[in-house]
Amino acid sequence: MALFTDDSPAPADRGRRSRRERIGWTAVIVATVIAIVFGLLPSPYVIEQPGPVYDTLGVAENADGEEVPLIEIPDETTYPTEGELNLLTVSVVGRPGNTPNWLEVLWAWGDSTRTVMPMEAVFPPGVSNEDRDAQNEAAMVDSQQDAIAAALVELGYEFPREVTIVGLLEGSPADGVLEEGDVVVSLEGTPVNSIGELQTAVREHGTDAPASIEIERDGVRETVEVTPVDRDGTAVLGVGVRMHYEFPIEVELQLDNVGGPSAGMMFALGIVDELTPGAMTGGEIVAGTGTIDSAGAVGPIGGIRQKLWGADGADADWFLAPESNCDEVVGNVPDGMTVFAVSTLDQARTIVEDLGDGELTGTYPSCDAS
Repeated sequence: MALFTDDSPAPADRGRRSRRERIGWTAVIVATVIAIVFGLLPSPYVIEQPGPVYDTLGVAENADGEEVPLIEIPDETTYPTEGELNLLTVSVVGRPGNTPNWLEVLWAWGDSTRTVMPMEAVFPPGVSNEDRDAQNEAAMVDSQQDAIAAALVELGYEFPREVTIVGLLEGSPADGVLEEGDVVVSLEGTPVNSIGELQTAVREHGTDAPASIEIERDGVRETVEVTPVDRDGTAVLGVGVRMHYEFPIEVELQLDNVGGPSAGMMFALGIVDELTPGAMTGGEIVAGTGTIDSAGAVGPIGGIRQKLWGADGADADWFLAPESNCDEVVGNVPDGMTVFAVSTLDQARTIVEDLGDGELTGTYPSCDAS
């Protein structure tokens, strides 16, 4: 009689293995469900990513859905332009009460074009969404006025540029000496025509002695003395100021649903281009960002990494970055893009004009060389 060997598990072993497999699969399913549920929970973060790109030489859709020029100068001779002078924006995904979930945050952490930020860094506690939006809108309005002023100063126009006191901190050195509505004319004999110039003059004077400040109050000029104090390592007067201009020509800037001050430099370049013969860019696509004051000083902005990627998506080969943002630029430049470091409108204008003429010499400031 033939003998057959049965190697299959005994019924008891098969039962134990089946139970182990069921337990294992159950654990996997439970862990997966827990991970998915956790991943869908709101996080304490928001995500910054590239926002829309706007050509200051072109048109954009206004709040009524109509296409309007970003820059309009109705009563002056303007000249045809070519190429693009692109201003850049950053979009924020999430708001208090509606933040991205953990899966979205993990995905953003792995995306070099996006940045994950603590919500409080973008939405400070105690500031409502409405207040924040209003602040950003006001900053854009002020920035546009500063851009017009900077462009007209660059082109040689003369007009009143007044640094006006709009608030005083209680207990500050200026409290009781300066008043709201005072116009700051000079500090220690140095004329003051922009907020940046006032800040520089106060900083250079320091905190060791009273500063002689010439003001205009109710149409009468007088001189007062205020001793600056140190705040976070910087000499300050403890006043809030705002610019007031009386422009010699009408310039209208139209860009809805965008807030903040970072479009100033590109708006100023666009105005200069439209008011001067020839196409500044020579047909090139130039992107950039930076605040500006009426003296033409270019200042730092936020979200420059996202703006670099926004420029890349708009096919810009050239990028104008504030010199003071260079530490964030290095190591984050998209392939094929050249970034110039600029600190003044005149410098930015020279670079763009040389790009348009095809006369780049390689001697321009860059963030790598800063």
